Amino acid sequence: MGKTNHDALRKWLPEYQKRLSHYIKFEWVELPELKNTKKLPEAEQKEDEGKRLLKQLNPSDILVLFDEKGNQHTSKGFADFIQKRMNGGTKNLVFAIGGPYGFSADVYKRAQHKISLSTMTFSHQMVRIFVVEQLYRAFSILNKEPYHHE
Repeated sequence: MGKTNHDALRKWLPEYQKRLSHYIKFEWVELPELKNTKKLPEAEQKEDEGKRLLKQLNPSDILVLFDEKGNQHTSKGFADFIQKRMNGGTKNLVFAIGGPYGFSADVYKRAQHKISLSTMTFSHQMVRIFVVEQLYRAFSILNKEPYHHE
């Protein structure tokens, strides 16, 4: 949800998009932020964001939420998670990063998987960089390239 506002963070996204394009068709979609949110209750914000997110999905898409209550993986475990989806014939694997209050109940119902990056909380701006870096790392692991060290 929303644009990446910080210049330093914004510069990293195209770099990892370029790296990922060597392995997969990768598309980064930023949905516009809600306007006048100071007057909207948290629940209403999550509902509005959820509706906009769900409109972007195709019925066959596999939705994975980055959520603090999700399963945690090592980088190798995350690579294995992706490999299993690819082996299972997944056409589109959609990773979603929620807004500042998380996801609506409808989004949770639609999601097939939840992944937690940490027990700590990060800004959704920073999580974007963590996600694309971990995606790149996962594909470098799967392709036995030297980016990841154990």
